[in-house]
Amino acid sequence: MPVERLLPNQEAEDLLNLTVELAREELKPLAAEYEEAERFPREQFRTLGKSGLLGLPYPERWGGGELPYEVYLQVLEEIAAAWMSVGVGLSVHTMSCFALTHHGTDEQRDRWLPAMLEGELLGAYALSESHAGSDAAALSTRARRDGDQFVVNGTKAWITHGGEADFYTTMVRTGDESISCLLIDGSTPGLSAGAPERKMGLTGSTTAQLIFDDAHVDADRLIGPEGAGLRIALSSLDSGRLGIAACAVGLAQAALDEAVEYAKGRTQFGKPIIEFQGLEFLLADMAAAVETARAAYLDAARRRDRGMSFRRQASIAKLTATDAAMKVTTDAVQVLGGAGYTRDFPVERYMREAKVPQIFEGTNQIQRMVIARELKRV
Repeated sequence: MPVERLLPNQEAEDLLNLTVELAREELKPLAAEYEEAERFPREQFRTLGKSGLLGLPYPERWGGGELPYEVYLQVLEEIAAAWMSVGVGLSVHTMSCFALTHHGTDEQRDRWLPAMLEGELLGAYALSESHAGSDAAALSTRARRDGDQFVVNGTKAWITHGGEADFYTTMVRTGDESISCLLIDGSTPGLSAGAPERKMGLTGSTTAQLIFDDAHVDADRLIGPEGAGLRIALSSLDSGRLGIAACAVGLAQAALDEAVEYAKGRTQFGKPIIEFQGLEFLLADMAAAVETARAAYLDAARRRDRGMSFRRQASIAKLTATDAAMKVTTDAVQVLGGAGYTRDFPVERYMREAKVPQIFEGTNQIQRMVIARELKRV
């Protein structure tokens, strides 16, 4: 069902209409086929780039749309509702551009950002390691200074677009107590990707280790000063969590739409099952969860757009939206009954895809820690 949205202006409304059409015509018809084949949708990301959707919240000077985060996230929600892997990929790409946009020099931005925002290059964000997931400060991938280059060694884990991306915003250790950010070209000699992970869901989105074996990276690819990497990473995650919240809401909305449509058409005891109070209440709870989660991410986005603190609200939105998506997709399978457990309907895929948003960009247990920590500061 179409989502009624309160948008700030006609430009935003036109953009949402374009996104809905693109998602309906270019993305949704391919989603099930690509996910079953575990096929990476590279061409679809190029389509998003040509449509101007890969750099929406970033400055026009470098090819972005310079739109409020409130608008970008609603675009992201529509894309994720059509195809979750593409929605998550867009969110990751946007987060991968954050460090250069907000912490790079004008010379660095002039050199690299236009191709990143206009769709020529697809990005990835490389922070996690096998022993340093929630504990980001424990990362061990090391970059040793060698003249006008850094020599990078180590392994990054759980990297969305690993082996597929054209650039990696990468956090590395440049000293015993120093973490720094490097913008690493995907074709750098000494950089390779491991075999793709065999995942429960989002099978069209490649996730793999990144292996650095004496990878030489020019020193002018250092973003921000040495030692600023952890601060850059955490600020990137604040915005990235809003992206995942929007994706989760899109997925939950898609599941709700499928459940309502099925319940209207499925007849038992002489009437559509949507007429039975047990189903009515279940669908009502699903709708309440979706709209509550949407309100949470929009509130956080509006705070961000106004330059206000939004870290606590971002964690609340991510926690609320991803938990809602898990419940709503599970309930959608229940509404469809045996049919929902088959691949003839998309809700079983939605349910599998809903699990990992509770894990990445900081597990929901970490979100609770962030929220509590922020409350202590009030």
